[in-house]
Amino acid sequence: MRLRQATLTTFRDLGVTPEIADALETEGIVTPFPIQEMALPLALTGQDLIGQARTGTGKTYAFGIAMLQSIGKPRKNRKKPRGLVVVPTRELAVQVSEDLVTAAGKLGSRVLTVYGGRAYEPQIEAVKAGVDVIVGTPGRLLDLVKQKHLDLSQVTSLVLDEADRMLDLGFLPDIERIFKLIPAQRQTMLFSATMPGEIVALSRKYLNRPTHVRAELESGEGEATPQVRQIVWRTHRMDKIEILARMLQADGRGLTMVFCETKRACDMVAEQLDTRGFAVAAVHGDLGQGQREQALRAFRNGKIDVLVATDVAARGIDIDDVTHVVNYDCPTDDKTYVHRIGRTGRAGRTGIAVTFVEWEELTRWKMINQMLGLEFTEPEETYSTSPHVYSELAIPEGTKGVLPHANRSRAGLSAERIEDLGETGRVRTRGRRRDEREERPARTPRQRRRTRGGRELAESAPVERPEVELVDAQAEETPAIFTTDEIQAAAEPRRARTRRGAASSAIEQALAEAPEAPVKRARTRRPVAEVSEAEAVEAPVRRVRARRVTTPETEPAVAPVVAPVVAPVVAPVVTPVVTPVETLAERAEAPVVERPVAQPEPQPSFLETPPPPPVRREPERIIPASPFSVIFQSPDLASDDDDIAPSAATERKQQRRQARGGGNRRRVG
Repeated sequence: MRLRQATLTTFRDLGVTPEIADALETEGIVTPFPIQEMALPLALTGQDLIGQARTGTGKTYAFGIAMLQSIGKPRKNRKKPRGLVVVPTRELAVQVSEDLVTAAGKLGSRVLTVYGGRAYEPQIEAVKAGVDVIVGTPGRLLDLVKQKHLDLSQVTSLVLDEADRMLDLGFLPDIERIFKLIPAQRQTMLFSATMPGEIVALSRKYLNRPTHVRAELESGEGEATPQVRQIVWRTHRMDKIEILARMLQADGRGLTMVFCETKRACDMVAEQLDTRGFAVAAVHGDLGQGQREQALRAFRNGKIDVLVATDVAARGIDIDDVTHVVNYDCPTDDKTYVHRIGRTGRAGRTGIAVTFVEWEELTRWKMINQMLGLEFTEPEETYSTSPHVYSELAIPEGTKGVLPHANRSRAGLSAERIEDLGETGRVRTRGRRRDEREERPARTPRQRRRTRGGRELAESAPVERPEVELVDAQAEETPAIFTTDEIQAAAEPRRARTRRGAASSAIEQALAEAPEAPVKRARTRRPVAEVSEAEAVEAPVRRVRARRVTTPETEPAVAPVVAPVVAPVVAPVVTPVVTPVETLAERAEAPVVERPVAQPEPQPSFLETPPPPPVRREPERIIPASPFSVIFQSPDLASDDDDIAPSAATERKQQRRQARGGGNRRRVG
C-alpha cells in the first residue's frame, strides 16, 4: 500500500518504534493517513478501538503497527501466537499478511496466513515451528483449534477486519467461539468502512469501553470516495456487454475491475470478453484457491487488465493502477456500492466508477442513491451507440465491441503459473480460454487394422473371398471322399427357421405329396345335373346328411370316395377347391398314360466348383380380403329328422305348466 497524502505528521511522531518506521520508509510509506493518525496513539496505549474510514485510507497499518509493536521482537521459546487478525475472505487474508510482513521487516516477527482451500500440512508445520501473528478466516482457524494444532490461549491482541462483511456472510457464531477461546484480558479492535448496528451491539458485548474513531466527512456514514468520478447509466441487459467492450478501449484506461452479482454472470462476462480479444480472468467462490490467486497475481503483474469478480474481491483488495471499476450488475445496498467503487481512487489517486442499472433495478438504485446522497436519481438512458458514451469516457470514434489484433499485447492468464496448493474440497475447473484452446494439439487420425479370425492381414496380401459358403461351418475336418448324396445335400439351400412360414411350407409339402383323390358328391335335394360348374367350384366341402334323389341320368354313375387329407400339427384352415362332377367323370374315363422315367443325370465331380444355390422364393401368404370374412365353417351334423332342442325359456314354461297342473289334481283329490 502506498500512502501519498502529504501531512506534517510522520510515523515517528506518532510513537512508532524506529524498526517499524524504517521498514515503512523503505517501502515508500512515510506520512500517515487521517485514520492512522487518529487511531495509532490510542491503539499503542492498549485501548479497545472501533475504527471507521473509507476504503483505501490505510486501515491495515492503523491496527497492524500497534499489534506488532505491542508484541515486540520474537523470542526463541515463544511458539504460541500473541496476535490474531480475523478476516472474511481469503484474498483479504493474503493482502493483510503482506502488509504486516512489510511493517515487521526489521522486527523479524513471524506472520502466518491460514485460510481454507489449501492443504493443512504446511500450515500445521508452521504453527508448530512457532508464530507471532496469525491472519486467517474463521473457518480454518476453528478447524486448527479443533484438531489441537493451534492454541489461542496467549493471544493479547485481536483485530476484526471488515467486521460488517463477516456478519453479512454469517460468521457471527464462529466469531463468538473465537472470543471464548482467547483470554479475557486482551486488546480488541474492529475496523471497517461501514459500521451497522450489529457491529455496535457486538462491541458492547465483547469490547471494554471502546473508542470510536471515525475518519469520515460530516455528510454521512459510508461516504463514497471523493477521488472517484461516478457515472450511472440506465442500460438494457442485452446491450451491457457491448457498452463494456467499448468502454475497455477508452484512452488512458489501466487495470479494470468488473463486478457481477452471481458466479454464473462472472463466467459469462469473462467468456464473452475473452472471445472479443481482451485479456480477462474471473474470480469467484466456485474456483479453486490456486486459480483465484493465479488470477490476482496476473492482474497485479499486468498480464491481464480486466478482472471479473463477485463481491469476494470487493473488500480490502488493494491493487495499484486500477483506473476503472464497472458495476455490471447493480449493487444490492449502499455498503456494497461503497466497497466496490473503493477499489479505484486509492491512496490519493483518481478513478472512474461506472454503474449499469437495468429497468428492473431502478427502485434498488434509488434507495442507494438516497442513502449516499448522490445526484443520480434518474439515470440517463444509454445504449452502446449513444454519443455521450464516447464523450464521457474518452472513447475514440468508430470503436467497436471487438479489440483490434494490433492492441492485443497482454500475455493473458495462461502466462501466469498456477501453484499447487494441495487444495482441499471438491475439484473446481475454470473454462478454457481462447489462448488455451489454440494450443491444444491436433487430434491424430484413428488407425484401423485389417484382421481375419483375430489375425492381422498384410497390406499387400490379396483378400480371398469364397464363392460358395460351406453349409456346415462347424466341421473341423474334411473327408477325403464325398458321396453323391452328400454333394446333393451340400448343394441344396438350407431352410431358415421362421415362425410364420413354417406352418405354410409344411401344408404345401403335404398337399403336394398327397395323391389326387376324387371328391365325393354332395347330397342335395335337387339332382346333380342341375348343379353348375361355378357353384361346384365355390361351394366348400362339407359332410351333409340329405335324402338321395336318383334319376335315370345319374344311376349309372358311381359316387367317388373323398380321401381326407391329414394336415400338420399346427396348420391354418385352407379352403379346398371342389372339381365339378363332369370333370371327374371325364378324368376317370381317360386312359392312363405311362410317363417315361427320367434317367439320372451324371453327378459332377467333387473337385469341380458346385453351382450356386437356387434362389428360394417365399410362398405367397393367404390374406383374406376382410378380417371379418369366414375362413372356416363347422360341419352341420344335424338331419331333417332331428328335433329342434328347446330353449331354456321353453323348458321353464313347461315346468311351470306341469307344476300348475299337478297342483290342481291334488286339490281335486
